[in-house]
Amino acid sequence: MKKCFFIILLCYSSVCFAQQGTQGIAFINPASVNVPKGYSQAVTIDLGKNTMLIMSGQVALNKSGNLVGKGDLAQQTQQVFTNIKSIVEDAGGSMNDVVKLNYYILDVSQVQALRNVRDKFVNISHPPASTLVQVSKLFRDDILIEIEATAIIQKK
Repeated sequence: MKKCFFIILLCYSSVCFAQQGTQGIAFINPASVNVPKGYSQAVTIDLGKNTMLIMSGQVALNKSGNLVGKGDLAQQTQQVFTNIKSIVEDAGGSMNDVVKLNYYILDVSQVQALRNVRDKFVNISHPPASTLVQVSKLFRDDILIEIEATAIIQKK
């Protein structure tokens, strides 16, 4: 008599992923930006010929962790994009590699100030896909904007 065994594996994707290890994935905290507590500034994922770079939400904290532009959306946005640019460049890319931006802003009526700064950093002929959400609060009362970014960087 033959005995047959069936193994059924039920899991959520994060649990299965954890079991597979992190080959091809790196959690990074570039020295050019503030080192956060409890999370990584970005994750790189090896896609073969490209690397995907997923960045945590960036706020207007400089390398020392000090707020830039208290009460000034344009100055805060400038610092946020400076942080994003630093992380992308540290990963071997450029701002032309940014494919997606998610904006979280306290006052959507100030969107033009955001766009004026953004346009200094992104390719305005082929801008990244984006989402803009007005929120009632961010993690600190003096933070006016937070931006998440994703980049696809071609390997050299």
